[in-house]
Amino acid sequence: MANNKRPSWDEYFLKLAMLASERATCPRMHCGCVLVKDRFVLATGYNGSLPGQPHCEDVGCLIVDNHCVRTNHAEMNALIQAARHGVNTSGATAYITNMSCTTCAKALIAAGIKRVVVFSDFHDTLATQFYKDAGVEIVKLPMPEKVINYDLENYSSAKKTERSK
Repeated sequence: MANNKRPSWDEYFLKLAMLASERATCPRMHCGCVLVKDRFVLATGYNGSLPGQPHCEDVGCLIVDNHCVRTNHAEMNALIQAARHGVNTSGATAYITNMSCTTCAKALIAAGIKRVVVFSDFHDTLATQFYKDAGVEIVKLPMPEKVINYDLENYSSAKKTERSK
């Protein structure tokens, strides 16, 4: 995306997922997920410990079968946030920084997610197969620019007023 180009909706929501991933508390992987329906953000999630429990970054990872089990994945946390607030996710799109693991893919499918937009692969190929078998559309895009185009010097209410004269 060029610096002056407005991001597409998919790029915009993927950038939100990237921003959510910055809250992750497991150093092994930072992942973010944003659930969207009709261009409206329903819920967000990132991989992190259960509420009130210690974070990996503070006490270390809890590894079982080469996976950290101390944290919930971003997709699970987004679905849990939606459930806690009574938000219907049926027909929504999941914007995810990393392709889901099998368990998260199954949860998203069961929650009615119909489209997944992602820019990074995951080692677990069953997620992709489960999505395809369930008719979930998978869209793989390049990673959006990490730069946020926020230019206060070239935009002000004074300049806007001058242009409208």
